[in-house]
Amino acid sequence: MKRLISLLLLLAIVLASAGCGAPAQAPAENAPAAVEEPAAESAESAPAQEPDDVPEDEAEAPAAEEAPETATLVVYFSATGTTRSVAEQIAALTGAGLFEIVPAEPYTAEDLNYGDHSTRATVEQNDPDARPEIANEISLEGCTTLYLGYPIWWGDSPRILSTFVESHDFTGITVIPFCTSGSSGPGRTGEALGELAGTGTFLTSTRLRRGMSDAELQEWIESRG
Repeated sequence: MKRLISLLLLLAIVLASAGCGAPAQAPAENAPAAVEEPAAESAESAPAQEPDDVPEDEAEAPAAEEAPETATLVVYFSATGTTRSVAEQIAALTGAGLFEIVPAEPYTAEDLNYGDHSTRATVEQNDPDARPEIANEISLEGCTTLYLGYPIWWGDSPRILSTFVESHDFTGITVIPFCTSGSSGPGRTGEALGELAGTGTFLTSTRLRRGMSDAELQEWIESRG
């Protein structure tokens, strides 16, 4: 009996010893710490892109060159289309730029009624100080020769021509006036416009007719050169 008890005690001791594990090993003091991955660089800390770094396909395209200014211009006012026709022919023969003086308030057929002394054009022509407003801007930059066309109204140039010449500097420009009319001549309209302008060289005006041949008009152009 004693022997059995001894065996049981021995077995209990063995089982108790097996249940107790060895103590956990302490980490070595010199073991390397875990290496942290570098934080991703924020958008704010990223260096600004230099202009030279812009891809070629995203680089700003060079500004388009401005069209060269022409030294010869044809500027005209036409209420019924007669002066316009002659002006276009002169521009075609000279290779000049073509600009129309556009009134802010267009003239109607009633405005041009010669038989009614109360019409707009009659009232304007009877007032030397009338200056009808021009709707468009006309640049004379680079111009040295300017053909200036207009109809004859009541023996004179329309007052809108006075507005035009007083609104520009004609220094260094030779102005070649021409007019159209049913029967009236140019009179002193060219010289009068030059006096109003106060700058530039204004030649005497010539009455031209619609439907002139290119040869006739070319001869006149050469005579004014």
